[in-house]
Amino acid sequence: MMINLPPLGMGTCYLGERADMRAAEKDALARGVALGMGLLDTAEMYGDGAAELLIGDMLRSRSLRRADVTIVTKVCPCNASPPTLYKSCDASLARLGAECIDLYLLHWRDGSVALPEMVGGMEELVSRGKIRRWGVSNFDVADMEELFRAPHGDRCAANQILYHLGSRGAEFDLLPWLAKHGVAAMAYCPLAQGGQMRRTTPDFLTEPTLRNLAGKYNVSIFQILLAFVLRSGNICAIPKAASIRHIEENASAPTLAAAISSEDWAALEAAYPPPSHKMHLDMD
Repeated sequence: MMINLPPLGMGTCYLGERADMRAAEKDALARGVALGMGLLDTAEMYGDGAAELLIGDMLRSRSLRRADVTIVTKVCPCNASPPTLYKSCDASLARLGAECIDLYLLHWRDGSVALPEMVGGMEELVSRGKIRRWGVSNFDVADMEELFRAPHGDRCAANQILYHLGSRGAEFDLLPWLAKHGVAAMAYCPLAQGGQMRRTTPDFLTEPTLRNLAGKYNVSIFQILLAFVLRSGNICAIPKAASIRHIEENASAPTLAAAISSEDWAALEAAYPPPSHKMHLDMD
């Protein structure tokens, strides 16, 4: 059964690493949850667990209902084989202050873990009640096909990938493959790290079409970028934001995506065309 993920959540990479920013970051995350962005994405490697600790502290200090939050965290490939996998999961649960992780992902694939072993370990964690579902991150079509050949590999619930307006290679084959096989797609860095990723031209911050659309709809260029990822309604985007202002801007993106006209989407497609051939899956 396909996992039901909200269209918009919050990423936490680099959060929790500065003591002087923790209060503001917790306020921002709590505001996002209040605005319906209850999916919190993190990983054991983010600040060596600092982001998980921040989420746990935020949930306790704000007395938020666990039912209002979907926790997604990721295990490094070097820790993804049992019994190390179980230790990593327990450590993440302790930092998060949670009894169960909603979605537990293999962060990336580097050859250090055999997929059948990883799948077996994930399934064991499900049976123990430590996680509800499991998935992967940064897997291309060939990786997904190999995963599905492993026993119970077809129980993979999600694949988290780099996807934004300037990195559309997944549209050619990976996103259709995931949809066909009932695997949820999650987009990390949907704002291209605030426009810092220069994987394509023209530049996000100076391209006339983006600037014109931002002016027409009275929004920021970054809100247009996020609306682009959300336009199909089939991808869960997890932008990172460390301030309430940015959280509130992000929260408006689903409404913006529905408001942008087909003519304006066509203009954006002309400026940043979809792929016409197989492309290497970008990673960050």
